[in-house]
Amino acid sequence: MSTIMEYFQQITQIPHCSHEADKLKTFLVDFGSSRGYSVQVDKADNILIKKPGAKIALQAHYDMVCVGRAPRLETTIKDGWMYAKESSLGADNGMAIAMMMALMDEEKVCEFIFTADEEVGLIGADALAFELESAYMLNLDSEDEAEVYIGCAGGVDIKAIKTYEMQSCHDMEFYEVSVSDLPGGHSGVEIHKEIPNAIKLFAAFLKDKPLKIASLEGGERINSIPVNVKAVVACKEALQSTECIKVKKIEGDFDVIDGNELISVLNGFKNGVLTFNDTLDVPDTSINLALIMMEEGRVTIEASARAMDAEGLERVKNAATAHFEKYGFSVTAHGKYPAWKPDINDFSHLVNDAMIEVFGKSEFKAIHAGLECAIISEHYPKLKITSIGPNIRSPHSKHEKVEIASVKKIYEVVQKVLSALS
Repeated sequence: MSTIMEYFQQITQIPHCSHEADKLKTFLVDFGSSRGYSVQVDKADNILIKKPGAKIALQAHYDMVCVGRAPRLETTIKDGWMYAKESSLGADNGMAIAMMMALMDEEKVCEFIFTADEEVGLIGADALAFELESAYMLNLDSEDEAEVYIGCAGGVDIKAIKTYEMQSCHDMEFYEVSVSDLPGGHSGVEIHKEIPNAIKLFAAFLKDKPLKIASLEGGERINSIPVNVKAVVACKEALQSTECIKVKKIEGDFDVIDGNELISVLNGFKNGVLTFNDTLDVPDTSINLALIMMEEGRVTIEASARAMDAEGLERVKNAATAHFEKYGFSVTAHGKYPAWKPDINDFSHLVNDAMIEVFGKSEFKAIHAGLECAIISEHYPKLKITSIGPNIRSPHSKHEKVEIASVKKIYEVVQKVLSALS
């Protein structure tokens, strides 16, 4: 176990934000080669480290969502949980990488797949094209112990753009309005927790106020619940700070857009869980108002839609598109990934049995987030896939943490699965 934690600590010191993970890619390639494994890297920067004769592939992504001070990570441990000070930790999915490295030290006959840029649209998985020997794949990107994941949501990102006319403004007071340091969180697995959305709070604060907007920027990542918003607005009414909204009167001469319509767009957007799936005990459809940017009157809004099936995803996408188009926005959809239809088979039963041996309990689950399993199962339809992982809380936020004892037990589960297939 100490080896896994040492490897994870080493990973935290190698920058690997999405789109900027070349140093970790090189590190993993060198690590696999030094342990006597063959190594391949494809055009999308996915990595395959393997020994011949493998029956099972282990899979994780090697990029992380960087929030706060990340990628400069300083870890700390409290009450059995590891955190990073003022930043995301990258346990999603760095802890899986550390476990796979420990297995390479043990010379396990496996195919180790490290995919690139998962956190920004499952880019690596979508381009995966290695020839695999394995009949089974164990994805290590889930975040709850004693649960075996056999299905996940699909998703699509929606971008809406409109250019408003800029004008001078001389008859109003200017204010800097900001929302900052909200809890944040993963817009899939935590969308049902009623975590406040900074963009929605900002819009609600300015509802029905006669105002102009000079600048506006909010949100951090397409798959994160927004933590921050910062804007310069002009208003005929005096604005005062609230518990969540900080207001500061400022001097200056700014060009502005008429802001009332844009605030109506944001307030009228249906955000969060839209429908719930009682059978799977997860949200069935949801959407996260994730990003907003205004540059010289050009407003760009981005949202991330999710659903447990293709029909639900289409409904959410169409509703969001219709909302933006009603206000004259040009709307496009991109980054679509499929749902992973729940499937309980001999391999998932094997994993579930190993989980019961270690934890004394286990249950099959589906998750309202995009796992690479969905895309990989389309590329490799004969591959039987299951997903597990240790307890990780608040990924994609400065509050991300991983339970160390849970990592140890999940590693035991992995060992039992490998032994059963050997």
